[in-house]
Amino acid sequence: MTGFSDITGHEQLISYFLRSLDHGNISHAYILSGEEGMGKMTLAKAFARSLLCSTHNGCGSCHSCLMFASGNHPDVIYVQHEKENSIGVDDIREQLIADTEIRPYQGGYKVYIIDEAEKLTPAAQNALLKTIEEPPEYVVVMLLTSHEESFLQTILSRCITLRLRPLHDRTVTDYLMKRYGIEQHQASICAAFARGNLGRAITLADSERFMEMHGKTIEILKSIYDTPLYQLLDELKGLKDEIYEVLDTMKLWYRDVVVFKATQDSNLLIFKEEQQTIKKMADHSSYNGLDEIQSGIDKARARLKANVGFDLVAELLLLTLQEN
Repeated sequence: MTGFSDITGHEQLISYFLRSLDHGNISHAYILSGEEGMGKMTLAKAFARSLLCSTHNGCGSCHSCLMFASGNHPDVIYVQHEKENSIGVDDIREQLIADTEIRPYQGGYKVYIIDEAEKLTPAAQNALLKTIEEPPEYVVVMLLTSHEESFLQTILSRCITLRLRPLHDRTVTDYLMKRYGIEQHQASICAAFARGNLGRAITLADSERFMEMHGKTIEILKSIYDTPLYQLLDELKGLKDEIYEVLDTMKLWYRDVVVFKATQDSNLLIFKEEQQTIKKMADHSSYNGLDEIQSGIDKARARLKANVGFDLVAELLLLTLQEN
């Protein structure tokens, strides 16, 4: 049963919710905005649990908290939708608007959580608007979204918007090491790839496919000056289905090369276990050459998205890496 104390990061948002609970300053409508995997639902559940708790602190032992832990609290409603890509007006009318006429089972609030709320159709948003504008005193609506720009301005202006920020890489790394027993170098790589998204970092850490792709990409980079172009090209073709992740790995690798060239500090590296190879590449390449490499990786990504042939893009990229 997740409470605020169990959440990693997002200290500012947790502090905001706790102050609101302490002062009884509860809004009728919130937007939790952030990438998928950043913890929007976890935060929403922690807030709902504390709001409905008899002591408003998510004690874990009162009748409300026990019902919440069972997943069957009658005053927490998760709005569902049958259509994969849209939440329609009927969904909102039947599961939310009609239900608000029923007072809470116990306590002072009913919490309606709408996940993927960017899928609300304009008609559904307009139907929801009246409830947000003139809600029963016990209603709290939480809209969870990764695309807040999809909301009508009338919805945005009547909700308190709380944006989830990326976590620090160190926070994600420590979490993976402590919670899943992952070695530091692997946890650091997953954290760097996830860019502060804990959910994505957990998924990567559990993915054999990701770690295999990562290892093969590193082997290509380590042998870039000593292996014929045709052989490197064959190896890169084998990673065609994961090419964007390959390019991300390359960006991080050459980021380390630049950092080490500038600082000579191995503690700043993501790929600490490859320090000797990174040092050799830092000595080999000039700053201008490393700029060319980073630009070449960006160009490769842009060309692929523009549907330029894979073989041509891969060959141009590898030539850039070899020549700099």
